[in-house]
Amino acid sequence: MRDQYRPAFDLKERSDRAVREAGFLVNFSAEAIEQTSHSSMPQSARELPFRDLRTLLWSSIDNQSSLDLDQIEVAEQLPGDVIRIYVGIADVDCLTPAGSPVDLHAAHNRCSVYTGADIYPMLPEAFSTDQTSLKPAADRPAIVVSMDVQPSGDVAGVELFVALTHNHAKLSYEEVGSWLEGDGSLPDAAVAVPGIEQQLRMQAEAAERLRMKRCENGALDFETVEAQPVVENGQVVSLHVPHKNRARSLIENLMVTANSSIAAYLEQRGIPSLQRVVRSPERWNRIVSLAERYNWTLPAEPDPVALSRFLTARRQQDPDRFPDLSLSIVKLLGPGEYDVVSSPSEHVGHFGLAVQSYTHSTAPNRRYADLVIQRLIKAALAQTSSPYTPEELQQIGHSCTERENAARKVERFVRKASAALLMQRHLGDVFEAIVTGASPKGTYVRLLSPPVEGRVTCGVPGLDVGDRARVRLLTADPERGHIDFECLAELSHGPMGDRRN
Repeated sequence: MRDQYRPAFDLKERSDRAVREAGFLVNFSAEAIEQTSHSSMPQSARELPFRDLRTLLWSSIDNQSSLDLDQIEVAEQLPGDVIRIYVGIADVDCLTPAGSPVDLHAAHNRCSVYTGADIYPMLPEAFSTDQTSLKPAADRPAIVVSMDVQPSGDVAGVELFVALTHNHAKLSYEEVGSWLEGDGSLPDAAVAVPGIEQQLRMQAEAAERLRMKRCENGALDFETVEAQPVVENGQVVSLHVPHKNRARSLIENLMVTANSSIAAYLEQRGIPSLQRVVRSPERWNRIVSLAERYNWTLPAEPDPVALSRFLTARRQQDPDRFPDLSLSIVKLLGPGEYDVVSSPSEHVGHFGLAVQSYTHSTAPNRRYADLVIQRLIKAALAQTSSPYTPEELQQIGHSCTERENAARKVERFVRKASAALLMQRHLGDVFEAIVTGASPKGTYVRLLSPPVEGRVTCGVPGLDVGDRARVRLLTADPERGHIDFECLAELSHGPMGDRRN
């Protein structure tokens, strides 16, 4: 019977509906479309002095399918084993001035939404994937942050300026990661440009220095399972789980440092700006209790360095269960939010990244907060007054926080709907699973393969987080994003994985 099943469920339609129900605009106004068809770099974009850096060997590393490229990177070797890193950020503001039709749409949605079934861009694709994208083989204006990475991982000599750039090689996380880890060859796009290989090695070295320094300061290294649907001809054919590799780590560390450097740059000039903050966790005692289940003692007061050591040890000792531990800690830390900061004395900091100053600035095609920061940078460079009052920034920050949270909820829901659609052909099948949640509200498991999550509605009682179990699929409802299992047997128990039967 399962072989004869042909799902009539329209995932794209359900994705559209979920986005609209969350309050996002799906379609652009006629005025916004008109703006993209007549856009050119306005004279105002050339008011700031700019450098012509098109001959530098800029490259981008992103998902293979990404066209909305927000940043490019290049490195320069300096005396004393110092590596200068330039991060170029797409100058979206030059084509999307405040108050324009495209800006009004972006200000409503505040971010792009990526459901797996479709992409709902913050900016029209004529901008985000073309005119404001740092796409390869095209000259593009960019906001550049220059940072000198010392052998110790400390950063000095931060400078911001406007430049004309040229992306010489569009590269992917998978290809570059495989090459850096010794499992693959240099990507063809890099081979085609002499000097890019040396560039990537310098960038990787600088990123590793930054990573080690961040770890010393207590940066938390998480890895969670977020299965993305693979859709072909409107049907979900599989689920793909992106995993961290050296290329993702490279970009993550460069972007964290760029965002931190830009936040500090604005702070030092007394310019009120939006910072992304994660406060010291109020539920630290729960994190301490969770660590005790692994025979690990954390201090009574929040300590990112101690928590970082605990996470590092657990990743090494039990990599299979580490994503679930990561998710538990992330939930207990609480969500990030945007807050207005005017000076170093006011910053709250980002507990998870172990930095005192941090903003979102490196994805202006995808996040409105980044576009706002871009406008503040330009005001700082021009030594003019801020285009926003602190009160306006606070309102923008609250709205960006709310909309980004709403986007994540929509993305999670559509991932669940995609998984339910895929699993409809497996009703009655038996799988091995790991318990990811256990509370009075219910018990939840994730299958080992495929990486599908659902609720246990009956069967063996008393399951706890980290237990392994054998479960049978009972229902899969893509309309509601629900998947239900029956627990047939408990296979192992507790965080340490002791066998029970």
